[in-house]
Amino acid sequence: MTALHFARALTPQGWRARVRVTLAGARIASVETDAPAQPSDERHALGLPALSNLHSHAFQRAMAGLAERRGDATDTFWTWRELMYRYALRIDPDQVEAVANQLYVEMLEAGFAAVAEFHYLHNAPDGSPYANRAELAERIAAAAATTGIGLTLLPVFYAHATFGAAPPRPEQRRFITDLDGFARLLQDCRAFAQVGVAPHSLRAVAPHELDALIELAGDGPIHMHVAEQVKEVEDCVAWSGARPVRWLLDHAPVGPRWCAIHATHMDDGEARALAASGAVAGFCPITEANLGDGIANPAFFAAHGAFGVGSDSNVEIGVAAELKQLEYAQRLARRERNALAREGGSTGRALYEAAAAGGAQALGRDSGRLAAGALADIVSLDLSALPARHDDEILDSWIFANARAVDCVWSGGVKQVSGGRHRAREAVAANFAKAVAGLARE
Repeated sequence: MTALHFARALTPQGWRARVRVTLAGARIASVETDAPAQPSDERHALGLPALSNLHSHAFQRAMAGLAERRGDATDTFWTWRELMYRYALRIDPDQVEAVANQLYVEMLEAGFAAVAEFHYLHNAPDGSPYANRAELAERIAAAAATTGIGLTLLPVFYAHATFGAAPPRPEQRRFITDLDGFARLLQDCRAFAQVGVAPHSLRAVAPHELDALIELAGDGPIHMHVAEQVKEVEDCVAWSGARPVRWLLDHAPVGPRWCAIHATHMDDGEARALAASGAVAGFCPITEANLGDGIANPAFFAAHGAFGVGSDSNVEIGVAAELKQLEYAQRLARRERNALAREGGSTGRALYEAAAAGGAQALGRDSGRLAAGALADIVSLDLSALPARHDDEILDSWIFANARAVDCVWSGGVKQVSGGRHRAREAVAANFAKAVAGLARE
C-alpha cells in the first residue's frame, strides 16, 4: 500500500491537519487526521479531492483558437459549428488518438482526474461505418489508458438535423447512426470502458428514440445537451409548445443519473424543477463564454441544484479557469460579488466542493472526496505559488488569483502528474504536433 501525508487536506469534515491517506490499488483504504507521518510516506503540503471533467469533445482540441476571426455576418454557435464540421469530416483515427492524448495530459496537469467524453465521431469520413464499429471509441479509450485519466465514455446517438426528426445534413454524416447500430456500438464499448449513454440533444433525437436510449442506458449515466442556445429554445417551442428543459422533465425520467449539459437558457420554473430532480447541470463556462451562448440562470443555484464543470470544446483547459468563469458570469449577471458563496463563506470552497460532488455524480464515479472507499482521485497543490494563504484562502487564491498551483495528480490511485508535469508530456506533445500539422494541410 502507498501512503500520502498532507500537512493540510480538505476532507468531508472540512480542513484537517496532518492527514494520512492510505491507498489500496485504485481506492482510498483509510484517512487518518492529526496523524504523524511515517518514514515511507510521500509527503505533500496540501491535498484535495480531484475534480472530474463532466463534458468533453476531444477532437475539438485540434481546432482550438482557429475560430477567432469574425465573418461577414454575426458570429454565433451556429457559425462556429461550420468550422467544427470541417475538422470532424477530415480527422482520421490516428489523429483522434493523438489529439485526445494531448487533451487528457492537459486535463490531468490542470487538476482533473477523470473525464466524461461525449463521443459522437463514429463513422468514416464518407459516413459509412468502420469495419470495427467502435474504432474511434477505442481510440478515445486508448488515449485515456495512455495518459491515465479516468474515463466515462458516452457514445452519442445523433440521428436528425433539427426538431421534428428532420433528415441529417451531409456534414453530419460522421455522427449519424440508427438505434440498432447504436445498440451494437454501445455493446462493443462496454467491453473496454465504463460507459453511459448520450442522446445528443432534443433536436438530434426523436422522442421514440429517446425512450429507447433510456432503456439502453441501464443503470449508467445519461448526458444530453439541452437549452444551450436561444435559437434551440425557440425551435423547441415551435416544435412542441414547450421549452427544452420543461419538455425533457415532462417526458423523461430525469433524475440523479442524468446530466443536463449547458442548461443555459432555463426560465425560473425550469431551473427550480431541474434542481429538484436531482440531475446534475453540466456547466461549461469557458466554452459557453467563447461561443456567446449565455449565462446560467441564478435560480438554479438558489435552488441548490447539483452542478459540475466541463471543458466542452476544449479551447482552454483549467479547473480554476472553469470555476472562475462560472462565478464571474454570475457576478456580471447580478452585478454583485461572491455570487455563489454561502453566506459568510468562501466562494472558492463553495465552487470546488460542489463541482467535485457534481462531477463525480455525473460520471457515475465514486470519487470527489477524501474518504475511505472512494476512488483515489487526488490533487496536491504547491503552496509556494500561494504564499501566506491558509485553507479556504488557498482555494480562493488558486481560482481567482491566477495561481498555477497544481503539483501532483493521482487518478484511481496512480500518480500521473508530478511537479506539475505529466509523465508522458513530451512524447504526447510531439505526436499532437504531427496530427494538427496534418489536419492543417488537408
